[in-house]
Amino acid sequence: MSKHTHSFQAEVAQLLHLVTHSLYSNKEIFLRELVSNASDACDKLRFEALNDAALYEDAPNLEVRVAFDKEARTITITDNGIGMSEQEAVDHLGTIAKSGTKEFMGRLTGDQKATASEQGQLIGQFGVGFYSGFIVADRITVESRRAGLPAGQGVRWTSGGAGDFEVERIERPARGTSVILHLRDDAEEYLNAWKLKQIIGKYSDHISLPILMEKEEWKEGEKEGEPGQMVKTGEWETVNKASALWTRPKKEITAEQYQDFYKTISHDFENPLTWSHNRVEGNTEYTQLLYIPAKAPFDLWNRDKKAGVKLYVKRVFIMDDAEALMPGYLRFVKGVIDSNDLPLNVSRELLQESRDVRLIRDGSVKRVLSMLEDLAKHDKHEAAAEGADGVQDVVSAEDKAKEGKYTQFYAEFGAVLKEGLGEDFANRERLAKLLRFASTTSDTPSVSFADYKARMKEGQEAIYYITADTLAAAKNSPQLEVFKKKGIEVLLMTDRVDEWALNYLQDFDGTPLQSVAKGAVDLGKLQDEAEKKAAEEAAEAFKPVLVKLKEALKDKAEDVRVTTRLVDSPACLVVQDGGMSTQLARLLKQAGQSAPDAKPVLEVNPEHALVKKLDGSVHFHDLAHILFDQALLAEGGLPEDPAAYVKRVNALLA
Repeated sequence: MSKHTHSFQAEVAQLLHLVTHSLYSNKEIFLRELVSNASDACDKLRFEALNDAALYEDAPNLEVRVAFDKEARTITITDNGIGMSEQEAVDHLGTIAKSGTKEFMGRLTGDQKATASEQGQLIGQFGVGFYSGFIVADRITVESRRAGLPAGQGVRWTSGGAGDFEVERIERPARGTSVILHLRDDAEEYLNAWKLKQIIGKYSDHISLPILMEKEEWKEGEKEGEPGQMVKTGEWETVNKASALWTRPKKEITAEQYQDFYKTISHDFENPLTWSHNRVEGNTEYTQLLYIPAKAPFDLWNRDKKAGVKLYVKRVFIMDDAEALMPGYLRFVKGVIDSNDLPLNVSRELLQESRDVRLIRDGSVKRVLSMLEDLAKHDKHEAAAEGADGVQDVVSAEDKAKEGKYTQFYAEFGAVLKEGLGEDFANRERLAKLLRFASTTSDTPSVSFADYKARMKEGQEAIYYITADTLAAAKNSPQLEVFKKKGIEVLLMTDRVDEWALNYLQDFDGTPLQSVAKGAVDLGKLQDEAEKKAAEEAAEAFKPVLVKLKEALKDKAEDVRVTTRLVDSPACLVVQDGGMSTQLARLLKQAGQSAPDAKPVLEVNPEHALVKKLDGSVHFHDLAHILFDQALLAEGGLPEDPAAYVKRVNALLA
């Protein structure tokens, strides 16, 4: 048989260099690409055989085989798919960025094309996958025969990946294609059954065709002192599951199968709280199988850790942590997104720019929020079980199973969810409805903004909240005294992210949010005229003392003023509206970040005995500083000079 030498398409050497050194950052990708191409060839045969069953010849069972030969230093990927004629080998293997699959899709007509698209079976509408073999091989041999052609019209294609390739006709009884990789010296690790199975399990486990490898068993050395080794048995076994869970109809998948799949992809030992499995059609087609874990991972707060869902394209694994498909505040979500529209050689850079990716991301975020809303809706189902007509509603077993799950979720991931207020403007209102807080009526974070609004006092015009380092510090803050006296509920926020997040949420459902530690207290209609008049009179009578206090504390306080928010305490610290709280300033400094050097406002209670004692006291200066430092201590801070504070207190006690 005569050989024919052909030149590659123009500039192919440069393109091959790009493919083998730049396009793929992970060498083992070569096996994914070649197995995908083999699967694609089998899918092509299946569709062409719809019109001509004789193409199956005497081998109706489609499969892919992976073999290796340590002595010859080769890996062979064989399929019994459609195969290639000599001309097709020249056309498709001699041209970069020309895809036989794409051409094939163009030839499909009517029902055949619809079926192919619907099942997502045609993998690899791209042109460089085959050449990824040169990542590990310095020479590639392809032997093939197209289904329907006689055995004598087989073809052998050989190239070293440089400027040309050779083609010759061969005798090949079996239809289909064998790709033989002659490995480089630095690719010897792939001449190992365990390594190849691991790669197939990682990237191609969900190819719908069986991927077979020859079985091996341990054989002891025949002579004393001779080492044992693994030897091939001649039997072939399937090494992939041959079925992508997310491609199967939901009604065919049990809860246990969903849970087992979650554990496989997340390496978690516990079952997930919930999951959602959907096929989305429209401008872009994709399948999503998303899980909410039951427990937070230890590195949840490591912002440098890569997070995201697994990305597949037409059931072919692309990457583990596709951050572009899920925002940072949902970094706890696990799962799979399988796109029909993205290219198989998609990179992280392309993901950032793709319009299809933005659509997938938006759809996935909405799906996750819907899952959380459903859990929140059924969190306390017993309270909602009674209908508007007073008749007890029947609670389904599915709804019953969801009770308490949102509380469990929020304890693990609530603080992360709050980051979304600053990161996801489009979904801010939905996120606000999902937030939960402790309050002056509940020590557990179970109060939503909607719950708070539903029990606001008549005439109350704002949702009041306070931020603090701990629940105890928040509950015992002097700023709450007038609210407790009047029975006004205040939300207690103790997560580090709270104050930052609340900067992005000015109101909830039309009701403004008001920090009780910012600005002058204004209870509006909740304060009667007599109280307002008494406060004004007290402020007027206390003016001379205020002037002296401002002078004594000019280096510490921006202002000193009389307040009505205090009942039992002599003083408290607040900041001006729009200013940074002292708590947030402390957190920034603890994190090594700079914070504006803003002075707080000291508010004093003119009815308190200690404050009354200021007027005419010979220890006025010391008492003024003690008032300020005690107010600072009450909100979790420390005096700038603790020793001076102790000295002043001791002097007065003595």
